[in-house]
Amino acid sequence: MADTDQDQKTEEATEKKRSDAMDRGQFAKSQEMTVLFPLAAVLGVLALTLQAATRDVAEYAVSMFSRFPLTTLEANAVTLQFTEFLLLVGRVLGPFLVAVVVAVLLANGVQSGFRLSPKAVAFKPESLDPVAGFGRLFSKAVLVRSGIDLLKLLAIGGTLWLGARSLMYDPLFSAPVEAAYLGQFLNTATMLFLTRLLLALAIVAAISLSYEKFKLSRDLMMTRAEVKEESKQAQGDMQTKAAMRRMARRLMQKQMLTAVPTADVVVTNPTHFAVALKYERGKDKAPVVLAKGENRFALRIKELAKEHGVPTVENRPVARLLFALGKVGETIPAELYQAVAEILAVVYRTHRYYFHRLKTRRMEGAV
Repeated sequence: MADTDQDQKTEEATEKKRSDAMDRGQFAKSQEMTVLFPLAAVLGVLALTLQAATRDVAEYAVSMFSRFPLTTLEANAVTLQFTEFLLLVGRVLGPFLVAVVVAVLLANGVQSGFRLSPKAVAFKPESLDPVAGFGRLFSKAVLVRSGIDLLKLLAIGGTLWLGARSLMYDPLFSAPVEAAYLGQFLNTATMLFLTRLLLALAIVAAISLSYEKFKLSRDLMMTRAEVKEESKQAQGDMQTKAAMRRMARRLMQKQMLTAVPTADVVVTNPTHFAVALKYERGKDKAPVVLAKGENRFALRIKELAKEHGVPTVENRPVARLLFALGKVGETIPAELYQAVAEILAVVYRTHRYYFHRLKTRRMEGAV
């Protein structure tokens, strides 16, 4: 049945399905990557700090043993020795701990695309199903994982065997050498083993990650019906959002038209733009934009203004700037204060009777 369902899934996963899978924590993961990165970090730190760490340890040992006969067994002396030891351990192991933590985070980030997957840690009741768990034990993925683990074991074993074989020809095993040569030999052997192990794990990790990506791509494949259904849902969401935007725009326009009768003036361009302004002394810090519109909606604002006797002033540059920079319900930009003040001064002188009625109209509207 599962094979039949998989045969019907002939379409590549859409971007939305891949994104949803990533949010659930379903992405190509390779266990070898989480080992490869820390190992590379350890190798890098060894190459950079091994000599300094060896020197610090040697100096500490010489200092401790040289002072040992002269040191009295007291609480202060023990505390001092222990503090020096902790500082030494911090200097030697600190870089390794930091590098390993960063490497683990980087390994997981590279595989997940540095995306958080909060749904991945959510409780899943199906994970407690014993039948499903038993089926996973004998699945194809487990067989492939077993093969990769075997390949990893062979790679590590082969690396260790080849490294040991090459080191057996070292003069250390065939001729007398100085004691200092032992440290050099251990350094060389360690770096050799780690470098070869890193290369072997890199190959295994590349194979494992490639398989996981292939498996994920197959698991996320969709049927044509699923692709069509997702397309319909996406289109429906777009239509719903567009309808909500249209509704919000109509509501905004209705509110603006309702406010036009209480405006002090409507500045026009003369047919393209119309902006209604109000200014109440003692209440508004600056003139406020009540409504604005262009083309047909501008004509509607002007018609409503004419119907209620709101003064209309034609000023093309000011109307254009008010429409572009002004926001409904907010004061006009500071750079337009002077121009608007001149318009209002003219309106106040020529339409005194309108402003006498406007006070009553605003009071009635407030009530």
